[in-house]
Formats: sequence, structure tokens, C-alpha cells
Amino acid sequence: MAEFKNKIALVKALLSNMQIIRVKPSINWFLTKYMGKFNLLNIDGQLIIHSHLPSVNSKAFTRFINEHLLARTEGPSHAQISLTNACPQNCRYCYNKNRSGELLNTAEIKQLIQELKKMGVFWLGFTGGEPLLNKDIVEIVKSVGDDCAIKLFTTGSNLTERLAAELKEAGLLYASVSLDHWEEEHDRIRGSKGAFRTALRAIEIFKSIGVHVSVSAVLSRKMLQRNQVQEFLNFLISLGIHEAWLSEMKPTVEAFWNEASVITEEERLSLVRLQDKYNKEGKITVNYLGHFEGGEHFGCNAGNKMVYIDAFGEVSPCVFTPMTFGNVRDKSVQAVFSEMKEHFPSESCCFINKNYGLLKKYYKGQAPISKEDTLEMMKEIRFSPMSEFSRLNYKR
Repeated sequence: MAEFKNKIALVKALLSNMQIIRVKPSINWFLTKYMGKFNLLNIDGQLIIHSHLPSVNSKAFTRFINEHLLARTEGPSHAQISLTNACPQNCRYCYNKNRSGELLNTAEIKQLIQELKKMGVFWLGFTGGEPLLNKDIVEIVKSVGDDCAIKLFTTGSNLTERLAAELKEAGLLYASVSLDHWEEEHDRIRGSKGAFRTALRAIEIFKSIGVHVSVSAVLSRKMLQRNQVQEFLNFLISLGIHEAWLSEMKPTVEAFWNEASVITEEERLSLVRLQDKYNKEGKITVNYLGHFEGGEHFGCNAGNKMVYIDAFGEVSPCVFTPMTFGNVRDKSVQAVFSEMKEHFPSESCCFINKNYGLLKKYYKGQAPISKEDTLEMMKEIRFSPMSEFSRLNYKR
């Protein structure tokens, strides 16, 4: 009965935006089935499926409908920007390891945001390093506007009650705090004693101001093989957060370029089943990246509908791909993205999980791999078929 009521609430929320009726019936049916796997949350008036999508009653969601479902724009829907490479922690798997250069300044970041929005971006993630170490973060968040969902990825370092309140006032919708394991192991993975306690404090601060709060958890294969994921999810439920945003450890850095570190398809599907189980119970929203990006749903859209700009202006297909197609100081982000997209069709499985082996051939000790080497590497890539959503929405 609860599941049925949730689906009715979802359909009503979607229909409140009348533009949705102009979308192809097959797409509306796909979205209804997909979103029906999650519980609709009302957070301070925002009707939220999960933190990888805008709230369904927002201007950002209207842009999703108008620009990506109706107009079928060629531009990206999702983007992440690193606001700094500085971080008090030293994660073993950090996707920004070995990146360097001249940091983008605040004016450049704000201009970049507006350019991305013009291209079609309706969901924007701020990451790092530790983005809270950027002294202008409130100004940057405020510059986004109310027609683009904003998600903050943070370790919790440098967070205060005042800063959290200012971020909410500036327009922050989603706060995602990094928490990968229980205390001892989390601190070890993060290379920082006290990282676990810092994360717990940040969760409490964000909960107190009324934003949507999630934990961003990077799962190792060991956790899967030891059947620890359910135990960890039960711990996250005890924290009273809205969402567990899960991702497996990605083979982004050299230490993980081996088969033993990379998740198998059966392990991905086990996490998909676990997500569905917990969402039916309704105690927490479980949002597994491999579910969103699975071929049965939206697929991997690295370099196609997703773009990452690091703290130095280098443009990558996503945060997990240590390669560049150019720098926004040399060309507009639109020009760089357009060139990149020529090499990246949407596909049904994670790009980096499948192609990490080629990184060994082209990596020369510094990330990202140069544009020249990136283009050579792309000649060897073979993409999988389109995802279900891309097949329905973009194939003519």
C-alpha cells in the first residue's frame, strides 16, 4: 500500500509540470518506472527522488523536460566542477591525485557555470579537493540561480553552522558527506585521523538546517565480498540521513588499475538488488551510481551528457576519467565539450571500469593524460550499445 501511494504521489508531482504531457509516451513510461523505484521525499517543499536529479517541482526539472526530453539538446545535462584541489585528507582512490596547474579564480568559475547552463546543464556538482576550502563558495553557489540543482560533495572539513546556513540561503539543495566505512577504516582510507568524526559532525550540521543530506560512500570490493554493505547501510539509517549515495571504488588512479579492484557485472547487479530492497522498505533512499548508469536505465554518459572541469580548467568526460580534451582558458567549454562528445556516444556500462587497462599504456606519471595522448587512446576504445533511456530518447 505504501509503495502504491508513493507512485500516485510521484505521478501527481510529475503531472503538476504540464510540459511532461508533451514528452513521448515511451519516455514518460520509462521515467515513471524508474522513479517509482524510489521514495518521493518532501524536503522543505522540494519533492525529491534522489540527489542525482533535480526536485520534480523545480525550475531545474522543467529545464530537463524542455531542453533534454523535448528539444533533445546536444549539450550536457550534468556537470561537476572542482572548486579547489586543496584537501586536508589524502584518499587512496582520489580522482584528482596528480592534477596540478593554475587554479581557476572565482570570476572564471562563475562564468563557466553560466556557460554550462546555456549548454543545458540543470544539475551541478561542486567537488574538490575539499570545496569548502574555497573562501568564495557561498558566492559561487549563489551565482548558479534557481534553475539548476546544486549538490555539494564534501568531507565536512571546514564546515560550521553559519557556513551551512549561508550555503542553504545561497541555493544549495543537496549536501553529500563522504563516509566510506566505520571509524578506524574510514580514517585509514582517507589518510586522516579524525575524518570519521568530522563527517558525522557535518551530517548533523546539514540535518539541522533542513537541506537534503546524503552520505557519499565509496565501496570497495572487499566490503561486497564480506557482505558488509547491508551492515553499513543499517548504520547509515541510524544516522537519520535522507540518502545513501553509493559508488564502487573506480580504477581512476594507478593503484587500482587491476582486475582485483574492479567490480564485476554480477557484483553491480547485487548492489542494484540491494538498492531496490532498501528503497521498498522506505527507511532510507539508496541511490547506487551503477543503477543510474546501468544499461537498463540512463547508461554511462561520460563525455556525452556528463562533463567534469577540474580546479585548473581541464575538461574531462567525468570525474573518474583522468584524461583531458582541453582547457577552458584556451577554448570555451562549449567548444571543448563539442569536440569531446564526438568521441563519446552514450553507452550501457561504465567507461572507466571497462577501459582502465588502456590508461596504463598512455599514463606518463601526471594526470590528466594530455589531450594528444587522450585522442590516441580514444582510437582504441570500443563502446557498448546505447542504454535504454538513450535508445528511447535520442535514437531517431
